[in-house]
Amino acid sequence: MSLKVPKASNIQLFKDGYKQVQGLEDAVLRNIQAVSELSDLVRTSFGPNGRNKLLINHLGRLFVTSDAATIIREVEVVHPAAKLLVMASQAQESEMGDATNMVIIFAGELLKKAENLLVMGLHPSEVIKGYELACSKALTELENLSTSSLPSPFTHSSLAEALKPAIASKQYGFEDILSSLVAEAALAVMPKNPKYFNVDNVRVVKIMGGSLSGSRVVQGMVFGREPEGMVKKVAKAKVAVFTSALDVAQTETKGTVLIKNADEMLNFTRGEEKHLEKIFQEIADSGIKVIIAGSSVGELALHYLNRLNIAVLKVLSKFELRRLCRVVNATPLARMGAPTPEEAGFVDVFETIEIGGDRVTVLRQLVDGDAGYSGLGEKTQTATIVLRGATSNHLDDLERAIDDGTNVIKALMKDPKLVPGAGATELELGRRVEAYGSGLKGLAQHAVKRYATALEVIPRTLAENAMGGSEGNEVLSRLWAKHEQKGGEAWGVDVENESDGTLLATEHKILDSLAAKTWAIRLATEAAVSVLSVDSIIMSKPAGGPKVPQQAGNWDED
Repeated sequence: MSLKVPKASNIQLFKDGYKQVQGLEDAVLRNIQAVSELSDLVRTSFGPNGRNKLLINHLGRLFVTSDAATIIREVEVVHPAAKLLVMASQAQESEMGDATNMVIIFAGELLKKAENLLVMGLHPSEVIKGYELACSKALTELENLSTSSLPSPFTHSSLAEALKPAIASKQYGFEDILSSLVAEAALAVMPKNPKYFNVDNVRVVKIMGGSLSGSRVVQGMVFGREPEGMVKKVAKAKVAVFTSALDVAQTETKGTVLIKNADEMLNFTRGEEKHLEKIFQEIADSGIKVIIAGSSVGELALHYLNRLNIAVLKVLSKFELRRLCRVVNATPLARMGAPTPEEAGFVDVFETIEIGGDRVTVLRQLVDGDAGYSGLGEKTQTATIVLRGATSNHLDDLERAIDDGTNVIKALMKDPKLVPGAGATELELGRRVEAYGSGLKGLAQHAVKRYATALEVIPRTLAENAMGGSEGNEVLSRLWAKHEQKGGEAWGVDVENESDGTLLATEHKILDSLAAKTWAIRLATEAAVSVLSVDSIIMSKPAGGPKVPQQAGNWDED
């Protein structure tokens, strides 16, 4: 007979205020529920017919967008499991710049399917094993589904064609104009080796007024303001970039000056005027014809700069200033004074032009000719897409679509392979993974089959957002029938629903980047597996004292 050893009670493992939840019911299923809510939030914004979300962030700024990356960034998710999904979508955004919504929707669906298996008694490790097997099978099959690739050398029409699906998913109806603008801008800045294409070299400047058809691509950097001084146009000029204010230095202490006669009054500021004149004379003597100021420009400084025939442009954004330094090959200076030959930059054309009634300044580097004063080889080319639109919200959304377009080009430069879009690839992968799961033995086969059905979520969401729930299910069953036939891999969802809601993606040139799809499937699976492998959540006590109750402004009833 064994003795009963009494258990020690009230062992305090953590500090007071720690919160711990564990077990299948409390931790895993609640995590899945939180992730499902996040997934459902962005699901209705997926595809060309996706709905916009109206967000007001903590600073009171308004966003009207269907871009998942922006929605996720602004809603400030605090649930730890949902945050894992947010991190996966952010990784997709930084790596590919597109398909962020697909990551969240697919990961959410994987976890919904896993929930049924867990409730039926399957262990999370079996589900994880099955999902990993299915993911590697899906990625292998994805390579085989690549039907075409971007033709080389790249032309304006081939690039625009490849961009259209990505841009149409954000700005349906404007994809022709936007893809043409992005392709034109990308070709203008394309380096000799396309693999080194830099998305930073394609800029966007938004000018309110007019319509999208008034947008155009301008070679060079465009700033939405005129130069400060009288000089509006300079060619082949040396450039100095200053981050400090171009003004008389202010003393930190206050002093009292006693002036006894008129001469002393006249001579009071002459010393600092002479000092300022000397500095700008030195700058002019070093051959500088253009000054870019990152801060304020004083009245007196402007007077001397006009007299010395030097153009001055204020660029208040630090990010823009850094990019400009790269384009003109200059070093930003924190002191006022003549730059050394290594610190000065060079610009071929500095001019003020008019776009839709607004005066803007353009800095342009010409393609031909030598590389400026420095001889450092190829010049940094920049192209700016000048966007016109009626409201600032609409312009912001157009800019997001252009960002997606330039990122798709970057992905295609590294890997030009394309796969059928419109949900065709995901449905075909689901079919093949299902067949693979049927041939497996053991409990993992259930998870593999659930993975296959989870892949259906992409075409189903496209169909539901375009036509509604009941019609979406009918379209999905028609697609399954067509994919079962020989050579039916490219059948996808027709969001315009002109005939039976299905179309041949390859025939309609609806093609997606293979690299973006690969990353999305991999990241979504990793995020889902990470959530499933958690069996306990431990949260420490938040730092700081009790929160001050805030008066909730009932803005909805104002």
